[in-house]
Amino acid sequence: MSIPSFVRGRLRLIIGITASVALALWVVAGLDLAAFALALRNAEYGWLVPAVAVYFLGVAARTWRWHYMLRHLRPIGLWPLFRLVCIGYMGNNIYPARAGELLRSYVLRREYGVRMSASLATVLVERLFDGLVMLLFVFVALPFVALNDALAVFRGPIAALTILFVGALVVFLAIAARPALARRLYTPLLLRVLPATAAARALAVAERFMHGLESLARGREVVAIFATSVLVWLFETAKYWFVMHAFPFDVSFFTLMLMNGIVNLATTIPGPPGHWVTFDAPGIAVLAAAGVDQDVATAYTLVLHVALWLPITLLGAFFLSRDHLSPRQARAAVERYDPPEGGTPPTEGTG
Repeated sequence: MSIPSFVRGRLRLIIGITASVALALWVVAGLDLAAFALALRNAEYGWLVPAVAVYFLGVAARTWRWHYMLRHLRPIGLWPLFRLVCIGYMGNNIYPARAGELLRSYVLRREYGVRMSASLATVLVERLFDGLVMLLFVFVALPFVALNDALAVFRGPIAALTILFVGALVVFLAIAARPALARRLYTPLLLRVLPATAAARALAVAERFMHGLESLARGREVVAIFATSVLVWLFETAKYWFVMHAFPFDVSFFTLMLMNGIVNLATTIPGPPGHWVTFDAPGIAVLAAAGVDQDVATAYTLVLHVALWLPITLLGAFFLSRDHLSPRQARAAVERYDPPEGGTPPTEGTG
């Protein structure tokens, strides 16, 4: 029995709000609001300038990675892709369920004719490598960071995510290495469970999706994508380090790597657009476990989150307007490519 898309959307929203409220209550419990306000008031906000600058170096690295992964579909310049990456992250920040990933693939198709199913395959590979790097940061940093037992609650989810991401990587590498075998496996299954017309469309989408995975077919390219992903997240950790200097505490770079890994893994939990609270609560927990006062840790994490959210959201909105798409049009375009469960997406443009 299929679930209507609006029901699924409301269910995701309910889950996200519930998780956010629970985490917000946890953050507020025991927080000294006066000390928190004082930490915000006394922060040296000039450190946000180099923090934002180094963050956009990370965005540039993301752009190069996507350019590298798309080149077998269509060679596109770095500047046009930088605009699309910013639009995508803006969409993730203001729309639920990471809809920005659909948005940037839609604009890519609209401007350059690249099939959405193929470009979404590259986006999915990006997210896979991001998750693997976050896990790497956690495992590399843990031996160098002295923590109390407050982070024991994260051990189970980290173990589960490790299995999930590593398993997904193995599957994707296998599909990219043996596409003919993959076709022999999924073709009869789709033909058996779907009506003829729907099966034909699903097979066409699957073919384009597999075409998007071709960047994983060669070991050298996998290493390049992984190395770029590490660089992306080192730049983002450097932003954490710069913002830290605005507040009266000092932890090691390894501690910030651990925080970066845990907070971004936590954003896989359904939550509101921009991952408000689902990002902040784990970050505060890591810093508190490292000995930072809760009021300072909370003020730092809030400012860090705003500094991560606001610049790229504004820049993405500017680029979206330059492409003559309003936020309402963008949302409508994304919803067109999020059909009800069991349905099929509309026919894609040529490319």
